[in-house]
Amino acid sequence: MKRIIIIATCAVCALLTGCGVGSYSVSSGNADEAYLTFVSNTEYDITVDVDGQTYNCKTVKETPHKQNRNIKKTARNTISLKPGTHTVSVSANGVQKYSQKIFVSATETKIVKL
Repeated sequence: MKRIIIIATCAVCALLTGCGVGSYSVSSGNADEAYLTFVSNTEYDITVDVDGQTYNCKTVKETPHKQNRNIKKTARNTISLKPGTHTVSVSANGVQKYSQKIFVSATETKIVKL
């Protein structure tokens, strides 16, 4: 009987120590970028200057009854930036429509109304 208990104890210890549980590292968080999107009453082409870098974009038509709607981010209507303070100026057909210093935090989409 002693022999069976010893063998069973050894078998249980071998099974428990042989598990491949280990420790796993999972990294998650938000991307370190912010976005600028421009809205107006009509859709038109604009030239955006952010800290001396020029982008050609298009405005997104603002719908009065959908004030807090999600705007689909595309390469034509959204600019990706590093979080922080930026100097932004917007012109359309040679006329300056917007010029201001803005602050954007990580994962924030700043909507600029023209």
